[in-house]
Amino acid sequence: MEWLVPVLIVVALVVLIGIYLWATYNSLVQLNVRVDEAWSGITVQLTRRADLIPNLIETVKGYAAHEKAVFENVTRARAETLSAAGPGAAGIAEGHLQQALRSLFAVAEAYPQLQASHNFLQLQHAFVDTEDKVQAARRLYNGGVRDFNTKIKVFPNNMFARGLGFTEREFFEVADSGAVSAPPRVQF
Repeated sequence: MEWLVPVLIVVALVVLIGIYLWATYNSLVQLNVRVDEAWSGITVQLTRRADLIPNLIETVKGYAAHEKAVFENVTRARAETLSAAGPGAAGIAEGHLQQALRSLFAVAEAYPQLQASHNFLQLQHAFVDTEDKVQAARRLYNGGVRDFNTKIKVFPNNMFARGLGFTEREFFEVADSGAVSAPPRVQF
């Protein structure tokens, strides 16, 4: 009968460790899914913005047809944004697009008739709204990545999280922070 107490203690410890591992695994899965969902939100907003760009280009083109290089740069940056796979590539593409859009809006500022155009003003408002949504989606994604990465790194989760297939996620950061430190000016 003396052996029963140590066996019960060992069984209780194994059960407690099993419950802890089960709960931690489930919370890591939930955080991982939230990060995936947040990334999906970013891609939706980036696509929405990319869909606005051709209309914006065509509107500006009607007033400034001689600015061919600007339009080509914006189109190239738009394509790069749409084809970016993952936060790192999207961050680089985001920097390129911000620079190209800054040039496009600089061209638009030179044409007072364009600034008064109803279509341009509608596109401007839609673009500003989308930019706000991109930033909100980016904050949500980076917050989810922060929570997920923290959960993986804390003790004792760091001892088994990688063994269960969980690895740190990448933040969505713009590679050239100068490119977005002064976002495109869209107020005319």
